[in-house]
Amino acid sequence: MTAQRLLNKVALITGAAKGIGRACAELFAQQGAEVIVTDIDHEGGEAVAKAIVDLGGIARYLPLDVSDEAQWQSVEGNIMANEGRLDVLVNNAGIIGFLEAGSAQDPEHMTLDAWHQVMAVNSDGVALGCKYGIALMKHSKAASIINMSSRSGLVGIPGAAPYAASKAAVRNHSKTVALYCAQQGYAIRCNSIHPGAILTPMWDAMLGNGEQREAAIAAISKDIPVGHMGTPGDVAYAALYLASDESKYVTGIELTIDGGILAGSAAAPGQDD
Repeated sequence: MTAQRLLNKVALITGAAKGIGRACAELFAQQGAEVIVTDIDHEGGEAVAKAIVDLGGIARYLPLDVSDEAQWQSVEGNIMANEGRLDVLVNNAGIIGFLEAGSAQDPEHMTLDAWHQVMAVNSDGVALGCKYGIALMKHSKAASIINMSSRSGLVGIPGAAPYAASKAAVRNHSKTVALYCAQQGYAIRCNSIHPGAILTPMWDAMLGNGEQREAAIAAISKDIPVGHMGTPGDVAYAALYLASDESKYVTGIELTIDGGILAGSAAAPGQDD
């Protein structure tokens, strides 16, 4: 019987009410972690925690707007009072900006308010997560911070300038945190994950419904070398590796999960290629 890979570890996951965050929460619990589910979607977050408990796992929900430092301080105090430490932090919460800002996101027409809104969640939220995560993880013997960046943090995205810039910031800050923790002698590693074309609820507004949705997914899949979009579980398993002690020599890396999109050209390979 395979041993649970996160047995006795305490893990906090932001944006865990759905998508990649939920997949991480469920998988981590299956692998023995005590999971702290956080989100601004209280109903969804509580449902995820309850589902984990109903299946025999250990989980609880805490409300958290990652852009609000006071809420991070509250979460830090809560965890210290209840668990006494944190072993794994997945800074997953993020927004694209299209729905939230309701305005153009290209470099020429975007508004400064839209830029600030995306940065507050995606960049500030990760910076605050790392800050308070480090404070909690000093009490761990082997800790791991996993920051969710994006394929968009590695290349330019003309129609989503704030999002791309915010995810690039996550990539670079992860390396800074990794080096800082090593320099301080903390038993804390930090890495970033860069998903691309993962079918999560974040895509719903862009894909539409019914036949339109299926056609859109098929069109996107044509440009992915492996021929299909990824799932939240694909990303969760990568996060599991980085969260576990199996990756004890891994810090400061960027792990791309995109079906081969960034390996070369945008087009999927044909039979004659």
